[in-house]
Amino acid sequence: MEQHSESESRQTKGHLFAGWNSPPNLVTYARIVLVVVFIILDVRAGTMGIADTTMRWWAFGLFVFAASTDKLDGWMARRFDQVTELGKLMDPIADKLLICSALVVASVLGELSWWITALFLIRELGITVMRFVVIDTGGKVIAASQAGKFKTLAQCVGIAMLLAPVWSLTSLSTQVVSGYQTLTLVVMLVALFLCLYSGAEYLVNTFAGRRGRNGDVTDVERKDKDGVAK
Repeated sequence: MEQHSESESRQTKGHLFAGWNSPPNLVTYARIVLVVVFIILDVRAGTMGIADTTMRWWAFGLFVFAASTDKLDGWMARRFDQVTELGKLMDPIADKLLICSALVVASVLGELSWWITALFLIRELGITVMRFVVIDTGGKVIAASQAGKFKTLAQCVGIAMLLAPVWSLTSLSTQVVSGYQTLTLVVMLVALFLCLYSGAEYLVNTFAGRRGRNGDVTDVERKDKDGVAK
């Protein structure tokens, strides 16, 4: 009887919409709302924040705050055993909305080359579509790889550096600002490499996991349930 109850509990917890209103998921929803506010601030601040430097600093701070809460909902889910399939799906979507919107706005404002943004978007949107396909066909969300985690970190650091209007700090020389901008581009290119690499890795692991569903347990299926492919 107890074994039957435990089995039902695992099945309920594994349902996509089970635990939709759990605290970690509410934090994820809040991050999505913050994306809208961030976009408004970033656009109104203008290119490099020239139109409104104060608003650009606010956009920078909001981006850093929103990106940081990614760790909060993940920690809450693990700490209180509230890891849900919906949370594992929505968490990376919230990340992608924030990151992709920041990249698109940066390119629209002429701060970042469109080819860089395009490659980021192709990878991020492609993996998101793949994730829905996996779920729709009865598969499970694949856990995050180390490359995916480093990719997310590099993206957040690079975009934050891009958003910060350091030129407005009068104490910095022109050479220092120029060096800062070069370093920002380098970080973004590193993030792009990790983005493409982790995307390829996700595809390989997904197909490997699907091949192993009817056979032996694969390495993909042994991954920690707390992570999610970024």
